[in-house]
Amino acid sequence: MLISMTGYGQAHREADSYTAAVELRSVNSKTFDLTLRLPRFLMPHELEIRNTLAKALLRGKVNLNLDFVRPAAARAAATLNKEALVAAFQELKSVADSLGLPTSEDTLLAALRLPGVIPSASEARDAEPAAEEVAWAELQPLLTEAVAAIQQFRQDEGTTLTVEILSYVATIRQQLAAVEEHDPARIEHVRQRLAGHLAELTSHEQFNATRFEQEVLYYIEKLDIAEEKVRLAAHLAYFEQAIHQPDEAVGKKLGFLAQEIGREINTIGSKANDATVQHLVVGMKEELEKIKEQLNNIL
Repeated sequence: MLISMTGYGQAHREADSYTAAVELRSVNSKTFDLTLRLPRFLMPHELEIRNTLAKALLRGKVNLNLDFVRPAAARAAATLNKEALVAAFQELKSVADSLGLPTSEDTLLAALRLPGVIPSASEARDAEPAAEEVAWAELQPLLTEAVAAIQQFRQDEGTTLTVEILSYVATIRQQLAAVEEHDPARIEHVRQRLAGHLAELTSHEQFNATRFEQEVLYYIEKLDIAEEKVRLAAHLAYFEQAIHQPDEAVGKKLGFLAQEIGREINTIGSKANDATVQHLVVGMKEELEKIKEQLNNIL
């Protein structure tokens, strides 16, 4: 069954200390083209994430957004050094008492501004790696869940495309059957024309029987489409067989088969020399173009 390159998957988690969401989108592309948007603390895991997605999705233009947000209260709790704050406040209170000054909210605000109570940006970065490992261990299942969701989406979309493409193949089969049905009339019409030309040429005084026989054989061979009809039917049968093969990346094979189908259709059109067959060939080309358009989105 076919798998589409178009897909969407997401996963979401709300914990006491953070909210995280993973969103995956993919569209068709000849190769695997990944764009990542990650929080800074997950950048060391970028290669691992890329390898996971490349192995799971194979092809397509893929966008991954991983949003990680800590509530304001959690951020404050994570950055505030409570022990340093208590020590600083007690020290300031002691100084105020010795000077006979009252202790107020200003004392607490002054303690918050002292070094070590709220870590600086560099101190926060130094403390980040320990929290990073824990965060990735918790967030990794979200990536797995989002990948499973986008794979299911791709499979469902591929099932829809399979039905659609097979309907186009069935239409080409019907038009080929119409060509087969009309071919005896086409051949009879060719015979009548040849007979007329034969009567006209044999009456000419400079008639060359050998040259005429060669021309007739060439003309008949040029108009014969029996082999093309057989090959086209075989290509259509193989196309239908390949579309059901359990191959994760069958899109390229079907693309090559579509080229062969197009080659036989074009040859039938160029050799038939018949208006009815030409009309049927135009119809087959239209259906083939629909197939090729859909194959662009097949894995």
